[in-house]
Amino acid sequence: MALKKVLSQKYIFDKENIKALYNPTRRDIVIAFAEMSKKITSEDNLLIFYAGHGHYEKESDLGYWLPVDAEVGNPSNWLYNDQLVADVKKIKSLHTLLISDACFSGSIFKTRSVNMQEASSFIKQKYSLPSRKAITSGTLKTVPNKSVFLKYLIDRLTNNKEAFFTASQLFQSLEQPVSNNSKSLPQFGVIQNVGDEGGDFIFIKR
Repeated sequence: MALKKVLSQKYIFDKENIKALYNPTRRDIVIAFAEMSKKITSEDNLLIFYAGHGHYEKESDLGYWLPVDAEVGNPSNWLYNDQLVADVKKIKSLHTLLISDACFSGSIFKTRSVNMQEASSFIKQKYSLPSRKAITSGTLKTVPNKSVFLKYLIDRLTNNKEAFFTASQLFQSLEQPVSNNSKSLPQFGVIQNVGDEGGDFIFIKR
């Protein structure tokens, strides 16, 4: 996977700490979260990336991830965004960044503006404060086979020149090109009520 390659080669992501799930079932995802909650400590940083099918109910403002075993009209194997948030809350990392190329419920996702000067001037402060952030593609329906969001995500991480690249900077670098070249409007913000204290996830170059 291209994202795995750029993270392990350009940034401080050791291959042995990267776990990839290809075409996971709901059970696979739930087990992976449970394992992370036991393994990860308050000194660790966690990046979670999901690309796949999703579903959004506008009336109830509920979003779901649809694993490989999900069935239309049968929600038993759908993964509710509320459940994802509960799973993130159990993981006691210093920083958690969720990047989702699928729908994500607005009721549990508080968007925020990005201040580039702030992000670049206070790297140490941003790193010292716990964070629980999410970057989403803004897609509310099925993700296309060729994702514009994923294309620019990998491009920005590959061509970044900064030694310390915050999630805020990453989002600002891909928001405009993604929205200009697709029907999606990417979002960045805090995953609410899971321990964010104003910090930021930082990609550190090798």
